[in-house]
Amino acid sequence: MEIKNQTAFSAAIIGASIIIATVVGADSFLRARRLSNVLSVTGSAEKIVASDTVKWQSSISRSVDADKMAQGSEQIKNDIQTIKKHFGDLGIQENEITVSPATVNPVCESQNGAFYDRYGNQSCGASRTVGYNIQQVIIVESSRVEEITELAQTAADKFMGQGIIFTTQNMEYYYSKLAELRLDLLSEATKDAQARAQRIAESTGRKIDILQSASQGVFQVTAKNSVEVSDYGIYDTASREKKITGVVRTSFILK
Repeated sequence: MEIKNQTAFSAAIIGASIIIATVVGADSFLRARRLSNVLSVTGSAEKIVASDTVKWQSSISRSVDADKMAQGSEQIKNDIQTIKKHFGDLGIQENEITVSPATVNPVCESQNGAFYDRYGNQSCGASRTVGYNIQQVIIVESSRVEEITELAQTAADKFMGQGIIFTTQNMEYYYSKLAELRLDLLSEATKDAQARAQRIAESTGRKIDILQSASQGVFQVTAKNSVEVSDYGIYDTASREKKITGVVRTSFILK
């Protein structure tokens, strides 16, 4: 009797093992089949746009003797007023102009003696301070891209004739409607991915059925003719004309 019970128990275990193996095998088969029916494709779309905002950073400076700091401060204040008046005459609004606080750096008798302390302040160390260089940064942000760009090219000569040391430091160009354009590009990139998937499927005698998944890639904002890309995305600010590229990664079920 005991032998019969053991035999029945062993048979039950074997039977259960066969059932489990069959279920696992069937599930693996179905998973593999589902995977073979999925086509992953990347789509892209791009558009050339003209920058509609410019950020122009410039600076003015004055060098004065060590005992004439007050005079130098007054001079640079007058320089700022002269520049702002000229900008205003050209139609640049007051709220488009930002003037940073003045920075003052010592001019050392021996430049080899200059150093920076732990707070980032320049000092002449053991050398004698013979003067100071006073500098102020002026930033203009405007939608008048063409006019500001032309002004930046001639401003230094204009102010130099008035005894003002004026330097253009940087020009940055932006496109303010990028958020809206991204939505359009994502739609176009998805259509591009669908068209690519359809062609690939047709080449194997299949057709695409439904979109299984879609994910947004990084946007690249580059110069018009640039081929530069980055895994983290690029935002070029040096070029007036920009190429904006959107990418979508998709997966389609085949039928």
